[in-house]
Amino acid sequence: MIKTRLTEFFEIEHPIIGAPMAFAAGGRLASAVTNAGGLGLIGGAYGDRGWVDTQFTAAGNAVVGFGFITWNLSAALEASPDLLDAVLDRQPAALFLSFGDPQPYAQTIADAEVPLICQVQTLHDARHAVDCGAAVIVAQGSEAGGHGEARATMTLVPEVADMLAKTAPDVLLCAAGGIADGRGLAASLMLGADGVLVGSRLWASYEADVHPNMHEAARLASGDDTIRSSVMDIARHLDWPDRYTARVLKNAFTDRWHNDIEGLLKNAQAEAAKWRQAWSDGDMDIANTFVGEAAGLIKTVEPAGAIISRMVDEAERQLARY
Repeated sequence: MIKTRLTEFFEIEHPIIGAPMAFAAGGRLASAVTNAGGLGLIGGAYGDRGWVDTQFTAAGNAVVGFGFITWNLSAALEASPDLLDAVLDRQPAALFLSFGDPQPYAQTIADAEVPLICQVQTLHDARHAVDCGAAVIVAQGSEAGGHGEARATMTLVPEVADMLAKTAPDVLLCAAGGIADGRGLAASLMLGADGVLVGSRLWASYEADVHPNMHEAARLASGDDTIRSSVMDIARHLDWPDRYTARVLKNAFTDRWHNDIEGLLKNAQAEAAKWRQAWSDGDMDIANTFVGEAAGLIKTVEPAGAIISRMVDEAERQLARY
C-alpha cells in the first residue's frame, strides 16, 4: 500500500485522482474511482447546470470532487449565476480548476472550506496557483489527452516540486500527462509528486461516458497516432485561449484541417454540423478521440477499479526494486 501526503490529506487509500475529463468523467466514473480507493472528480465541462446536477446524482453517496474549465467559468456563471455556489453547497471533496486564472474564484472556494486543486502547465502558473491558495497543484505535461500546453511531465513535475519545497512546502503536488500504469505512478513519486492525476487510462474504462468506437480507436493506437491541434475546438465553436491546444487521435479531419486553419474558419459552420453528428454517431474519421500519448499503453477497456488496483500493484513492485 502506497501512503503519501495526498492519501493522508484526502483520506483515500491510493494516491490517484481521476481527471475531471469533460463529458467523459461523469458521476459514474467519479464514484468508481472513489470506490476503488482513489479520489474521483466529476468533469463540469462547459457548465451546463442540468448536466452538473445529473452527474452528482449519478455519483450517489460516493465522496467525489468537481472540476471546471476555468476560462469558461465566467460565461457559465452568466448563464447560471448560482452554478459555483450550487457545486460548493454539495461539499465536494475538492474543487478543481484548470486552463485559466483561478484567482477570481479562489476566495469563494476557500470560504466554502473546500480544498482547491489547480492544474497548471507552467512553473509561472504553479507559483500563481500557490498565491491563490491552492491546496494541491497538478503539474500537467503535454503528453496528456485533451487540452494542455507544451512542457513535458518529466521535467515540469520536478521543477514544480523544487519550487514548492522552497516556497510552499505544505502545498501538495500531483503529476499528470502520460501516466497510465504503475511505472508512471512510481516515476511520478520519484520525481517528487505526492500522487498522480490519471486521465486517458481511466477514460478507457467501462464507467467513462465514451463512445465504444472511440474506445476501440484508442486501444488500437500508439502515442505516435496523437496530435496537438485546435481544429476540433474551431469545429465546435469553442473559444479556447490560444495558449491551449488539445491532444487527440489523428484522423481524416485533422489531416484535412490542421495545416489549413484559415480554410476551416471559412467553412466552420458546415464543418461544425458534421463534427457534432460524427461525435454522436461515433464516426472516427471526423470526430476526434480525446486521448493522450498514453493511448499506446491502453490495451483493454475494463472497470476503473481494476485499472487502479493494477496500477498500484505495479507501482509497489517498481518501488520495491530500489
